[in-house]
Amino acid sequence: MGIEFADAPLAYALLVMMLGASLYGLMADQSFVMTGLFDMGAIRKGGQWWRFVTSAFLHADLGHLIINGLTFYFFAPAVEYLFGTERFFIIAMGSQLGAMAFTYYRKRTDMSYRALGMSGALSGIVLAFCVVRPMTDIYLFFVVPLPALVVGIGYVAYSALAMGGPGRIGHEAHLGGAVTGAVIALLMALG
Repeated sequence: MGIEFADAPLAYALLVMMLGASLYGLMADQSFVMTGLFDMGAIRKGGQWWRFVTSAFLHADLGHLIINGLTFYFFAPAVEYLFGTERFFIIAMGSQLGAMAFTYYRKRTDMSYRALGMSGALSGIVLAFCVVRPMTDIYLFFVVPLPALVVGIGYVAYSALAMGGPGRIGHEAHLGGAVTGAVIALLMALG
């Protein structure tokens, strides 16, 4: 049995917001996506800092949305249940801001750089889970069971190694969000 809405209201609300905003942008109004994505030029020249947050709710295509939506569905309610709603908000928002701050730092000279998607925040949410439930099995590709600690370390290592490589994946955001989420969760667990 999964975690019910009453146990994780913010996680489910954020999931609905992400799905709604992304589907609207993908299917009804592409300009909606352009006004909210992480756009280095708009941030640096136009002071549009809100894009650090709004970019999380927008996705490039249905495949991107499905992957992030499923990951969010499997981990975010569990993290909210484990930490409580207020602390989950801090983990999710802190991870998103950490993801985009690291991306900003790494890509600051590329005024044409653009990014979107929830994966920076998701990386932090997943790593927060790994911090408090390190021996819980996470099924890689729904088949291979690995302890959460192994998955978390592997994910951080892969993200660090993949930065700057070819492709459209924002490994900087993944690494920044993962490290931020892990640190926040560790501080909360110790405090």
